[in-house]
Amino acid sequence: MRLTGKKIIALVDEEFEDLELWYPIYRVREEGAEVHLAGAEKGKKYIGKYGVPAIADYAFDELNAQDYDGILVPGGWAPDKLRRYPKVLELVREHHASKKPIGQICHAGWVLISAGILEGITVTSTPGIKDDMENAGAIWEDKDVVIDGHIISARRPPDLPPYGKAFCDALAKH
Repeated sequence: MRLTGKKIIALVDEEFEDLELWYPIYRVREEGAEVHLAGAEKGKKYIGKYGVPAIADYAFDELNAQDYDGILVPGGWAPDKLRRYPKVLELVREHHASKKPIGQICHAGWVLISAGILEGITVTSTPGIKDDMENAGAIWEDKDVVIDGHIISARRPPDLPPYGKAFCDALAKH
């Protein structure tokens, strides 16, 4: 239970990739962390690409980055929606400025791109957004997990086991 006392934000919006949201959440909970799902509307039920629901515990605007130890950004089509909320970008930027762990998988890189935090950072993502990542100044690698300081990135669902471990390791060190 090395993450007991840690609090994590898990961002959610419609059409999140079901495994990419829930697997990291369960992984950090297994190690004792508290996870708050955050969406545009508190109490709203968001539906994943494959039909798995997630109910937002909080609205984005209710959260303060200083109250949390890390943030998880799922993949799927949700990142294209998430990056349109100024408060989401603010939360990501504040986690980045404080060097708190930021987990991003698959298309989640879009949120980090819009937050403007990838210049010179080594990351991975789904190959489908490789050009977007590089155009934002990132150094892209085709690996299951890439860790660059406090930013932990992964490509797709088969990479979830090493991604989950890497994110938990980063939280434990922070």
